[in-house]
Amino acid sequence: MKIFKFGGTSIKDSSGVENLVSILIELGFDQTLIVVSAMGKTTNALEIVVNNYFENKDELQYSVNEVFKFHNEIVLNLFPNDNHEIFNEIREIFENLRDFLKRNKSPNHSFVYDQVVSQGELLSTKIISAYLNYRNIKAIWIDSRELIKTNSNYRDASLNWDLTQKNISQKIDNKNLNITQGYIASNENSFNTTLGREGSDYSAAIYAYCLNAESVTIWKDVPGVLNADPRVFKKTQLLENISYTEAIELAYYGASVIHPKTLQPLQKKEIPLYVKSFLNPNSKGTSISRGVKIKPEIPCFIVKRNLNLLKLSSLDFSFIVEENISEIFQTLHENKMKVDLIQNSAISFSVCINDKYNRLKELLSILKATFKVECVEDVSLFTIRHFNENSSNEILKKNQLLLEQRTNEILQLVVK
Repeated sequence: MKIFKFGGTSIKDSSGVENLVSILIELGFDQTLIVVSAMGKTTNALEIVVNNYFENKDELQYSVNEVFKFHNEIVLNLFPNDNHEIFNEIREIFENLRDFLKRNKSPNHSFVYDQVVSQGELLSTKIISAYLNYRNIKAIWIDSRELIKTNSNYRDASLNWDLTQKNISQKIDNKNLNITQGYIASNENSFNTTLGREGSDYSAAIYAYCLNAESVTIWKDVPGVLNADPRVFKKTQLLENISYTEAIELAYYGASVIHPKTLQPLQKKEIPLYVKSFLNPNSKGTSISRGVKIKPEIPCFIVKRNLNLLKLSSLDFSFIVEENISEIFQTLHENKMKVDLIQNSAISFSVCINDKYNRLKELLSILKATFKVECVEDVSLFTIRHFNENSSNEILKKNQLLLEQRTNEILQLVVK
């Protein structure tokens, strides 16, 4: 069985849905499962609904109506007959959403978030399923919430693998074309849960693992996995082949490749992953599999912006030892700082951190009680994997070097 995953950008409008159908017709769709994200920026729009529910009730119905208008316009473009049953199905989803917003008593933001935001994937798959059948392509709509089971850690739920595998293997007929939702699942009480960052890709990997799929293809608006972000670097190249390990390494350093939790189930069963362009479906794209060498063997560039570089040293010029480092990391953890790089010498300890929750001022106040602290705010961290002697030239021409760290494979530069 083949797994095709389509993200929100690929189905942001009616033309995107038509293009999805064209890809299926061109490449074949027997024994295929399509995993679909919410359309376009629907998740963002539903997040506004959640925020209005808690903070701005006057705007709540308007924000819900905006999401309805967006989807209704797509349906009107796809189905010339406004008597098609899909119109009723869409209205029913929004009636259920409005009903939930009226009767909910839970003050738990994450719980409400998952109940609301999950409607995006239900809408997209209902529309695409109806359109496939309208085009005489028989597609079976599957509710992922009935198959993928998790705990109740809303917004980043952990999988119940045994129950999920049992459900998927028993309830999906792999002889057909099936369509289901990415990102969403449910807990033991049948409340909606979501799978966190890159949840739709992860859903595709879950289905692939449980169905022993022959491959997973993720359709994107880029040719495949590139050696650098084209929004940052002028010249980029397509990576034709990379290994699971390589992809995980790149993701670890911040590349928007594929999240490691997506790769792990595929790696266990050696299911190849392809990243291809939905704009050019016959192009080769990138193949991710076990044990292959990166091709071509070129430097890969990753950049993280808006970080902070701290240099800590002891007040009495004594050594920075294990006890001090343990204290530093405990303080970073308590203040929810993401550590991106560390470097230490006998009397100093440098750390590059991401202040995601705007707690830098509190952190510095705590650290200054024990250490001499120097802080450079708003720095960038460039990571170059498979670097060569010329890799850093352009970066250092335009930026001031604050810290450098290298191994055989990795060169990291903190610059201002």
